Amino acid sequence: MNRYFQEIRFLPVLLAAALGLAGCGEPEPSNDASSKLQTAKVRVQTVGAKPETITEEVVGTVRAKLQATLEAKVSGRIAQLPVVLGQRVKAGELVARMEAAEIAARLEQANASLEQAEREWRRSSALFGQQAVTRAEYEAVEARHRVAKGSAAEAKAMMGYVELLAPFDGVVTKKWADVGDLAAPGKPLVSLEDSSALQLEADVPEAIASHVLPGATLHVRINAATGPLTGTVAEIAPAADPISRTSRVKLDLPHKPGLRSGQFARLLVPIGQSNFLRVPATAVVQRGQLELVFAVVNQSAQLRLVKTGKRIGDQVEILSGLDAGDSVIIDGPTQLIDGQPVEAR
Repeated sequence: MNRYFQEIRFLPVLLAAALGLAGCGEPEPSNDASSKLQTAKVRVQTVGAKPETITEEVVGTVRAKLQATLEAKVSGRIAQLPVVLGQRVKAGELVARMEAAEIAARLEQANASLEQAEREWRRSSALFGQQAVTRAEYEAVEARHRVAKGSAAEAKAMMGYVELLAPFDGVVTKKWADVGDLAAPGKPLVSLEDSSALQLEADVPEAIASHVLPGATLHVRINAATGPLTGTVAEIAPAADPISRTSRVKLDLPHKPGLRSGQFARLLVPIGQSNFLRVPATAVVQRGQLELVFAVVNQSAQLRLVKTGKRIGDQVEILSGLDAGDSVIIDGPTQLIDGQPVEAR
């Protein structure tokens, strides 16, 4: 029994000796593995804080400043509709014509009644001058003449509604009906807009509406085809929508190729200034969910874990992980290893 306890007591000593013997046959690994790496020539930039305007994006739509939907003022079948989508029309040009047999008949009847009333009025006027009729009789004839005159004017005006004319120079953007369809008051037939003057309409939340002032120049982003744009605030709704809590804002846009109504746009509303650190986007390395930057410390690449913010052009905001004055590698950081010697070029 005593011999058994003696063997247990010396077991840890034997294990330690065995491990020591096993390690004696291999050389100890070097801790300076980075010294064997090849020196990389890199481009370096010093990190600095630059003032930048903080903006909030508000979505909007590009619309024509002058637009109209033409409707018939009388009922009737459409006899002519000589316009097509995209066609340019001049002010006063025929857009649609309705069948007008009933209106034409009414106008002819009104004109005939007017002619008869005028003859009676002239005869009555002559007799009244000779005191051959009483004043009451003369006034009755005169009243019938005025009624006939008004009926004829009404019929003539109704006849004028048969033709639908363009109210301004513009482009046909939509056709709601075609030849043979029944036109009626309140039923749209053709939509026109003047594409030479465009506006951006956006609903600005009430939290930032105070930053939009009449006459202010704001940046607008639409698409790559139009490039950078600026618009001038032309209208601001005096009251906010009680449901959406937004105020409608309209900005006049400059004429530019590629800009057309109906496009989706973003209005950039300035709400303050920031002094965040910024580095070129090429300096940031994405590895899974991590964002990394190589800083130059003692002529070697040192890996830094950073947190980024908004991207502004080709620059990225750095919220944490770097300090002002640090030097970062901005060219080919994905090819580097932590601790690798570097040389600025």
